[in-house]
Amino acid sequence: MRKPDYSRRVVVTGLGVVSPVGNDVPTAWDNLMRGNSGLVEITKFDVSRYEAKAAGEVRNFSAAEWMDPKAVRRSETSMHFGVSAAKQALLDSGFEITDANREDVGVVFGSGAGGQQLMIEAWVALHEKGPRSVPPTFIANALVDSASGMIAIETGAIGHNVCIVSACATGTHNVAEGAEAIRRGDCIAVISGSTEAPLLETAHAGFTNMRGMGLPRPGEPLQTVSRPFDATRDGFVLGEGAGSLFLEDLELAKARGARIYAEVVGYGSTNDGWDMVQPIDRGTGSARAMKQALERRGVPADEVDLINPHGTSTPLGDKREAEAIWTVFGDHTPNIAISATKSMTGHMMGAAGAFEAFATVKAVAEQCIPPTINYRDADPECDLQIVTEATPQEIRYALSNNIGLGGHNGAVIFKRYDGD
Repeated sequence: MRKPDYSRRVVVTGLGVVSPVGNDVPTAWDNLMRGNSGLVEITKFDVSRYEAKAAGEVRNFSAAEWMDPKAVRRSETSMHFGVSAAKQALLDSGFEITDANREDVGVVFGSGAGGQQLMIEAWVALHEKGPRSVPPTFIANALVDSASGMIAIETGAIGHNVCIVSACATGTHNVAEGAEAIRRGDCIAVISGSTEAPLLETAHAGFTNMRGMGLPRPGEPLQTVSRPFDATRDGFVLGEGAGSLFLEDLELAKARGARIYAEVVGYGSTNDGWDMVQPIDRGTGSARAMKQALERRGVPADEVDLINPHGTSTPLGDKREAEAIWTVFGDHTPNIAISATKSMTGHMMGAAGAFEAFATVKAVAEQCIPPTINYRDADPECDLQIVTEATPQEIRYALSNNIGLGGHNGAVIFKRYDGD
């Protein structure tokens, strides 16, 4: 184990995704840049009883391409998504895990809820067929940390391994904590990210009864259901998938000639301490997280060029986030491009932060910003520079922001790497 060095620089050298807009990095990025929505009518259960019928479903995905077939059969979708994204990121990085380094490679990979489908299936089996019908394998595969454990098994990364859970901020926290693990000396490299498979009828019914689910504009296509910061927004839409970032010590990456997408330069984590669902007045908790992210390594607020916001398309949530951005960035706020990719993927819950970190890193690497689709009617209470078309732009610093049920807030900042 190395000694802590909080000046140690950490970079992103690999990316992986499974998402409603694509199951690999080139496809997902291309669809984001083209403004192609991944929202469809739900096929995983009968939606005839529900007014809200849309979701961001993963399509054309084969878990057997990424995991041992026996493990696939006894596990469930959130694990499958997570292992796929993680192995994609490792492959993309070009980093080889060997017997000589495997104890120094960590996994920091979370999920908001874990294997809920397995729990439902076990409960049904118990009540329909009796106790002996409950699979002995379901518990180990239904835990929230099951994906992080399976990633270690599938990749051979047996160093520091944790699963951080913070609801919809889970992905942000796992990516940023992965970078901090490298600075602490726990690892030389980390497979970071998060996964979620929330498209279960019980979840859909619960969110419907919370009055949180949105609907398309009247008379307009289903794909308009997610319209962050728009004056007509009326709720969010669920999505599923996973995102992964392979992180490593800059000196290691340079020594092996790795391609570097971006540098991780800021991290903030706070809680509202206010309400389990509603954000605190003026978004002060989220504002503190973003301010922490700026101050941790001295990122100038007036040099942030891009924010990928939480932007769920809920009336109060988007307003509070806009207020938080103005609190932190003040007069610089109109100069910051806002790219709300949930407009295309829906809210991937625990996986949202990791997928949006991927989108933010790609924007920095490509110096181009994905659009926020469906934005048409400006809301004076969300006075932000919403990007509505793919836009080439110089980006030095970009921030990814997420807010979770329970009052969790997370922010991570990426910097363009110029070979310095």
